[in-house]
Amino acid sequence: MKKIIAVSVAVLFILVGACLIFWRHTPFAYSGVVEAVEVDVPSRLADTIESLPVQEGSPVRKGEVLAKLECKDVALQQAIAQKEFERASQLLKTTAGSRENYDLKKHQFDQASLHKDWCEIKSPLTGKVLYKYYEEGELIPAGRKLLTVADLAQMDVWVYVEHDLLARLQPGMEVTGFLPETGQHFKGTVLTINDEAEFTPKNVQTRRERERLVYGIKTRFANDANQTLKPGMTLEVSFPLEDK
Repeated sequence: MKKIIAVSVAVLFILVGACLIFWRHTPFAYSGVVEAVEVDVPSRLADTIESLPVQEGSPVRKGEVLAKLECKDVALQQAIAQKEFERASQLLKTTAGSRENYDLKKHQFDQASLHKDWCEIKSPLTGKVLYKYYEEGELIPAGRKLLTVADLAQMDVWVYVEHDLLARLQPGMEVTGFLPETGQHFKGTVLTINDEAEFTPKNVQTRRERERLVYGIKTRFANDANQTLKPGMTLEVSFPLEDK
């Protein structure tokens, strides 16, 4: 009987040890909501929108023209500046011209040409149009955002960890994300770590968990070619650390 008890105790210790080893080497994971990296696209000029062919949800490429402004005044100013610059260039070849006047007219022409380029509003990245704030024919003030474009090649996920784990994390650390539904994995990195504690966000299910003080960790993941990761999805973020 004593021998059986001794064997049972030994087996129990082995099982406990195996569980501890497994727990120590198992990455801890936290859930977060996938967010797109959004970029607001403004109009640098105050003018009437001549054309706005894209819609919310439209895929766009970097450098693609998203909208065109009428820019009648801008076109007129550029034409005048071009003529004055050409005249200054001719005068510079004679004694009637001066370098100062040539430089001034060249600056005015370059500035007018730059404003003319602003009449075409181009996408700063490859992605998808999320929001459109104006329509064709409307007057848009200078600096007001016209569209919001999402970069679907990389996605952000905020997760919240306890104080005890904070010291073991650092920006640039590689992390792994996986979709609970499919188990598909994605590689990512830690971008930022909040310096101040906050209460767990309200989207956490239980009240007890929401009352904990946690630190926000912003992670970024590379999306795949099929753009599987989409805004609003839940992603499990795993930090491959071992207890020390």
